[in-house]
Amino acid sequence: MQRTKLFFVIVFIFSFTQSIISQPVSYVKHPDWSYNKTIYEVNIRQYTKEGTFKAFEEYLPQLKEMGVGILWIMPINPIGEKNRKGPLGSSYSVKDYLAVNPEFGTLDDFKHLVKRTHELGMYLIIDWVANHTAWDNKLITEHPEWYTKDNDGNFVAPIKDWTDVVDLNYDNKDLRAYMQNALIYWVKECDIDGFRCDVADMVPTDFWNTVRPELEKIKPVFMLAEAEKAELQEYAFDMTYSWEIFKIADKVAQGKMETDDIKYFFKKENEAFPANVFRMRFTSNHDENSWNGTEYERLGDAVEPFTVFNFVINGMPLIYSGQEAGNHKRLKFFEKDPIDWKESKCRNLYTDLCKLKLVNPALWSGDKGGPLTELPNSGTGIFSFSRVKGDNKVICLFNFNAKEMKFLIETNGLEGVYKDYFSGQKVTIEKEYSLSLPKWGYKILVKE
Repeated sequence: MQRTKLFFVIVFIFSFTQSIISQPVSYVKHPDWSYNKTIYEVNIRQYTKEGTFKAFEEYLPQLKEMGVGILWIMPINPIGEKNRKGPLGSSYSVKDYLAVNPEFGTLDDFKHLVKRTHELGMYLIIDWVANHTAWDNKLITEHPEWYTKDNDGNFVAPIKDWTDVVDLNYDNKDLRAYMQNALIYWVKECDIDGFRCDVADMVPTDFWNTVRPELEKIKPVFMLAEAEKAELQEYAFDMTYSWEIFKIADKVAQGKMETDDIKYFFKKENEAFPANVFRMRFTSNHDENSWNGTEYERLGDAVEPFTVFNFVINGMPLIYSGQEAGNHKRLKFFEKDPIDWKESKCRNLYTDLCKLKLVNPALWSGDKGGPLTELPNSGTGIFSFSRVKGDNKVICLFNFNAKEMKFLIETNGLEGVYKDYFSGQKVTIEKEYSLSLPKWGYKILVKE
């Protein structure tokens, strides 16, 4: 009998130890300024008719007023001409890592943009394409050994359809040194605040792990990986994409998935990612808009609730150029297609959401924000949860149905007087709270 007990104790201790060992961790020190920010993706080519740094700079006060904290500028480097796609090519086909695209302006123009961004209390990161170059990047002739080749010695694209770029081979130490120095150059020369790294998981993780400390020697940086692998956030990246919840939202809006799939996602994410990392939440970005459709095509009537949802769940919300103007068109990727800037209620919504994120610690990113805690409810298709950090309490209620729903939620000790954030009305929350939400409706209650 004693041996049996001892056996189960040993098994329990081993299982517990293994769970601790397997739990992912992150040693990344996020910049102090990053926790309450909203990130905004800037498409310089399509932002204005001019498509220049100077023309975009005129919009900075509007973005500041909206509450944007971090600007992510799509690639600013010259674009390759050989095997170019379309008349203007892809900005992700880099011809020179140490220069700016002359279509956008000069290096001094870019430096002025960075300086003005900082003067307004915002931060700026640039898109970095480390995995591949344009076919006419000078590195291909100066250092052909830095590139991936097939069995016949031919250069290859990283993916068959990416015919305008050539794959780099990170087995080469000299390539790694060059790329690290190029990243350092932009932080030192232009005082940028970090990088969004294109297809980051197609570059060896150990390269990024080496680069981050070198950048930190210059200044605190913010690093965003276009990837969804937790290992990238162990030492290198502050934030990764969260495509999975993005795709679930699309399917819920289209009636192909249910609210339980959202609940399961967060359970799975909590097991896969440490609590102190950032995940990027979005309803659109340059890839989704151009290739898979606008948020209005994909989400339909559910655009607004999922926009709000991305701001109040744990993580950092993204706004893509033109979303605040209610942009309904797919912006062309390889040619000029300016955004139609018009008045829209979307701007007011994003302003309200950015400012709530800024001031309420319960909604901050990483471990400085409150955990997402589900609140039991009696409704089908209802997702209800709270986020609490100290005295800051937020209750979030979403009706992910195409019909009105009446339901009851259990508030789990969150009783008190709250303000309906969007209507301004006071709401008294008791042990149980009953309400009705219209189709695709939502309510955000903030503790008074």
